[in-house]
Order: sequence, then structure tokens, then C-alpha cells
Amino acid sequence: MLLAVAAATVAAACPANLANGLDVEARTKQLLTVEAKVARTTHATLQRWQRAANGCFVRVGPAYAARVGKNGMRANRREGDGTTPIGTFPIGARMYGTAPNPGVRFQYRRLRCGDWWDENPRSPTYNSFVHVRCGQRPPFGSTSDGMWQQPVPYAHLAVVEFNMNPVVPGRGSGIFLHAQTGGSTNGCISLRRDHLVTVLKWLRPAHRPQMALGTSATLRR
Repeated sequence: MLLAVAAATVAAACPANLANGLDVEARTKQLLTVEAKVARTTHATLQRWQRAANGCFVRVGPAYAARVGKNGMRANRREGDGTTPIGTFPIGARMYGTAPNPGVRFQYRRLRCGDWWDENPRSPTYNSFVHVRCGQRPPFGSTSDGMWQQPVPYAHLAVVEFNMNPVVPGRGSGIFLHAQTGGSTNGCISLRRDHLVTVLKWLRPAHRPQMALGTSATLRR
């Protein structure tokens, strides 16, 4: 109770901005906000925030134009519905990419033949990274290309831990922060490649970064 009261007191003393109005874990020192004006849009704005010594979030750098799902944003998304989830989620402990590590501080796996993300709700490894022998189809089957076969969007990516811990079959899988391809996504968040690299290099595992996704109305509620 004392911790909750202290946190509320700090929040009340912070400058009024998007990040300080969100319910974010106290141990989270870095925050990414992805704000869309309305739910039925494929365009959003990504902003970085750093928690200062006084507990308040302050803006870091400029805002970047982002793309989201082809069917907009949705709180109760489902597998394959083409929406980006609304909510606040941790950034995964490992980043990936078909290109060499650009200098991120997270564990980084260079994608190679046989690297997949399981998107089959009936599979025991649903919504996780899986490596199989090169040239072998994954046991869960797949209707999309392997991760290593998508060098433009997956040049570098961070995992947004949506529908993890626990994983709910059918709720959705493979939500990444990745490079833009010139249009909307299937549910991921995408940035221009140079902006993406700037964001990924800025993130620190020890700061337990999170991403808050939503419309102006849901984020500022």
C-alpha cells in the first residue's frame, strides 16, 4: 500500500504528458508510445520516453512516423485479423535481424535458414521463435515465409510481448517492431529503417522497456 501511495504521489507531481498519464511498472525506465488518432487507421506516431531520477518520464528525441495494422488497432485482437493490439507490453529479451547487429544492447540473433515464428494456434510452440533444419518445413506448418526470407521488414526487429506469459491460442502472434516496407502491416509496428535502428540501439535491457500502443483516446483515458 505504501509503495502504491508513493507511486501515485510521484505521478501526480510529474509534468502532464502522454507517458506520465499511463499505468507503467515502476521498474520500467524506458517507454515507447505508439499513438494513432483513431482505431481505423494504419498510421501512428512513435515516441521515446526515459524515466528521470524523480520518477517522471521525459521525452527523448523526435517523434517518428509509424505504420500499424492494415485493419487498424484493436484491444481484443485475434490471429490473422490484421490489427495491431492495444495495450502495454514488454520488449522481448532478444532482437533479431537478417542484417548484422547494428549495435543493439540486447541479445541479437542473425536470422538464417530455418528460423521461423510459430503462428499456428494449435501448435504447442505457438507465438514463439522456432528453428528447424534448413530446407525442412516446420512441424507446425506455415502459410507465410520464414523469418530469414523477409530481408526488408526483418532486417532488424524487436519482439513486442503481446499474448505471452501466458500464451492464449488464437489471440494473436508475431507482433514485432520492424522496418517499413512501404505500407501498412499485418499487425506489427513498423518504422523507417534508420529510425528503427536509432530506437533499437537506444533501448537497454536493464531498463525493462515497454511499449504502450493505442489511440489518442485509449492512451489518454
